[in-house]
Amino acid sequence: MGDSVSQGVAVASEDASRVAARLRELLEGHRLSPSQRRIARHLLERPHEAVFLTSVDIAEAVGTSQPSVTRFAFALGFTGFPEFRDHLRAALRDGDGVAAESAELNPVQAMVDSELRNLELLRDSLGDTRRLVDVAANLAASRPLPVVGLRVSAPLAHLFGYLAAKAHPDVRVIDTPGSTLEDTLSRAREAGAAWVLAFGLPRYPRELRDGLVWAKREGLRVALVTDHSVGALAEHADVVLTAPVSSQFAFDSQAAPSVLCAALVHSMIYALPPGEQASIEEFENSAAERRLFLAE
Repeated sequence: MGDSVSQGVAVASEDASRVAARLRELLEGHRLSPSQRRIARHLLERPHEAVFLTSVDIAEAVGTSQPSVTRFAFALGFTGFPEFRDHLRAALRDGDGVAAESAELNPVQAMVDSELRNLELLRDSLGDTRRLVDVAANLAASRPLPVVGLRVSAPLAHLFGYLAAKAHPDVRVIDTPGSTLEDTLSRAREAGAAWVLAFGLPRYPRELRDGLVWAKREGLRVALVTDHSVGALAEHADVVLTAPVSSQFAFDSQAAPSVLCAALVHSMIYALPPGEQASIEEFENSAAERRLFLAE
């Protein structure tokens, strides 16, 4: 390790930024486990050493096993850790291949930058809004409207439910799996619900898949917000809306799905009858009278 560190210091002055940028490029768009993210973070924090470290070095530093480091390389599409390390070393030969702007970013800025790219992808995917508008209209017409989100997806379901309830007369957020989820969906169907909105972001709970199967069995149509248009959840949905999720942070960052959630609420509000849209203005007037919010 002593030789590795001394060599790394020599690399740091000229090439570490190119190695870091190449590593960020490799990580983009890949799903990593928590232990794999620790490995990635360790390398990003030490780009001057990354091209010299062995899988044993990394395993000891991160507190994981050597096979876990090998699986990290597999997850990025390589046959093993040596091939992955050789790919990083190629950044030293490629020279000007890395944009100056990327080279100037620190690791946290680079993670934020990955979210900016996710938002750009979402923006581009909404060039044609017909699917979004159609889904919003169906959700607006469903009375009641059950909204499902389990585990990490529960906050998005509650955000949608909180905002949608400002105008939609009967939004029912469900964040409990199992028989409670099934019973609530069944009661919603009996009350007249035609659609259910589900949020399914990684990691995908098995209970959510089971809940979607139950919803279909009860005759509900399923609109799913997730990060991939194919997969174990998507096959149980009638329509899928996608937004990419960043896995470069210690935990997934959901900036793009949150924006998609807001866009879906926005479109649904305008699909409601005028009288229900007016309830938003009525609330604002009431809030002003009651002084619910501090003055800006």
